[in-house]
Amino acid sequence: MLAIPCIDIPFDKRHLCWFCGEPCKDLFEYHATPHAPHPSLALPCCAECLKLAKQYPLTSIWDCRMAVKDALMAMYAKHLAIGINWTEAELAESEFSCKVFEGFKKSAWMMYQIARDRINYPGWPIMLDGVELECQQGCTQFEFDGVTYSSLPAALHYYSKQFCLDAAFFAELVRLVGRQRFNYALRLARIHIAAAKEMKRQVIADVKAELSE
Repeated sequence: MLAIPCIDIPFDKRHLCWFCGEPCKDLFEYHATPHAPHPSLALPCCAECLKLAKQYPLTSIWDCRMAVKDALMAMYAKHLAIGINWTEAELAESEFSCKVFEGFKKSAWMMYQIARDRINYPGWPIMLDGVELECQQGCTQFEFDGVTYSSLPAALHYYSKQFCLDAAFFAELVRLVGRQRFNYALRLARIHIAAAKEMKRQVIADVKAELSE
């Protein structure tokens, strides 16, 4: 099996996660499906983003990044809320005195800044052997059934919650069949809503076999 090529990494970013900008030592290998708008590729990734990216590769590396960002926002909602409820000056001037709150006073703004910067990190243009891939990040809106969602991950989240679906199973179906067959993936996910894990694995295998014919 041929090795997946790694994207070109700027010298000053050679130890940074492409998703969030944190120091990293891992690589995320994106295995492109036939309908993906780019070839398979590998890029530097921290351990936390790697775990998230593997769960939701979706239909392109840019859709995958949106899913990782959404997941990070959910995971660090409490940290991000610090910046909503406080300013740095207000924290510094607060009258917290007991040991528990004194610790919060000292670390809260730093925790907020770290979470905020990870969410906002833009990554860098993806290039393979000096050739830049056309970035589709500005075209991540997704329309389905008359509704326009901010992204494909947002639509996946909405329907998974609306119909109590297995989000990972639904996302894998969409990854395999492509965003243009979102309705087909949704029907499969709803039909197998109560299916055992073994059955869902078989459905995935059947879809892969169908697509390879």
